[in-house]
Amino acid sequence: MTIFQQIIDGNIPADKVFEDERAIAFRDIQPQAPIHILVIPKKPIVSLADASEEDRDLMGHLMLVAAQVARSEGIDEAGYRVVTNIGREGGQSVDHIHLHVLGGRQMGWPPG
Repeated sequence: MTIFQQIIDGNIPADKVFEDERAIAFRDIQPQAPIHILVIPKKPIVSLADASEEDRDLMGHLMLVAAQVARSEGIDEAGYRVVTNIGREGGQSVDHIHLHVLGGRQMGWPPG
């Protein structure tokens, strides 16, 4: 069971900023920007590479939640970044798909 599943199940506390029947968004405990929020589905999907056609609506929902979180955090007008890491070489550290919403500072390019 991943740490994210434990957060979904309520076994580990998280600083939640959003929750509905399909997703949760919470502050990252090791922020890489002044605003760093993770958006995760309640459905256990390992990564974007593991999402299927039946997950189409859920994937769109996660993106809309990311935008809503950015608005609620006040970073929507200045700009922000939404990232998902896939696999070890892509930087994925938890085997549960998650979107990083990063903002509150100028982002660099290329990112990694």
